[in-house]
Amino acid sequence: MQNTKISQNTERLKKKKLFLFDIDGTLAVGDTLYQGSADLLKHIECIGGKAYYITNNSTKSGLDYVEKFRSAFGLETSEDQFITSGYMTLRFLLEEFRNKKIFVLGTRSFLAQLQNAGLKVTEEAEEVDCVVAAYDSELTYEKLIRISRVLQTTDAPFYATNPDLCCPVDFGFVPDCGAICRMITAAAGKEPVYLGKPSRQVVDLCLELSGFRREETLVVGDRLYTDIACGINAEVDTCVVFTGEAKPEDMKDTPFPASFAFSNIKELSEALLP
Repeated sequence: MQNTKISQNTERLKKKKLFLFDIDGTLAVGDTLYQGSADLLKHIECIGGKAYYITNNSTKSGLDYVEKFRSAFGLETSEDQFITSGYMTLRFLLEEFRNKKIFVLGTRSFLAQLQNAGLKVTEEAEEVDCVVAAYDSELTYEKLIRISRVLQTTDAPFYATNPDLCCPVDFGFVPDCGAICRMITAAAGKEPVYLGKPSRQVVDLCLELSGFRREETLVVGDRLYTDIACGINAEVDTCVVFTGEAKPEDMKDTPFPASFAFSNIKELSEALLP
């Protein structure tokens, strides 16, 4: 994809040092790394930059992603590079509901992540202080019954990891946390407060951890209402790639216009090279 806006901003793009990547639909899909992703990550390392992975996928912990990047992609990463919506939810719960009883709908990995941090997690719908829903690839109808019951029989506040409606997979898309929550809301009559992207907090955390400035930062993703909106909310430049949910025609009337747009991560990588 080529346009005047991109060519005029190429020099600004090349000054970026801190890259905040979505994963699914941006760098990879399933166990397949997109062409250009490895070259781009190597380039960031060569210029003394830093890459973080700010995924809204809460099914995996940071350690799970380290293993996936190594085994599936052949890439070495560290746990601190993965700022997931699950991790942002964990930080929120530790601050607001430490020593409280928390009902959670999520994967075994997500529940273990919360429990290992010392939170009082339950899947039983009695005497709870808050309710949390996550993208649950192990979802069952019994889980839906339990969360519907607790939302309708208690006054506990309702939170969710992320508003994404669909998650990219090798054959297309599957329902994500936002779609699961719409189903729950239709039954229970309560809408959650979402804690992952598009909240600016994930970008602010990466800036704090890395020491880079906002003008050196680029958020890269495939979804306008989460990835690009997150960057806009944090007042940093953004780049959309059209290998996931967003399509070029979506850019015409979107309330979340990206600073840069490329067909895929390979084109972004090529634009960054000297």
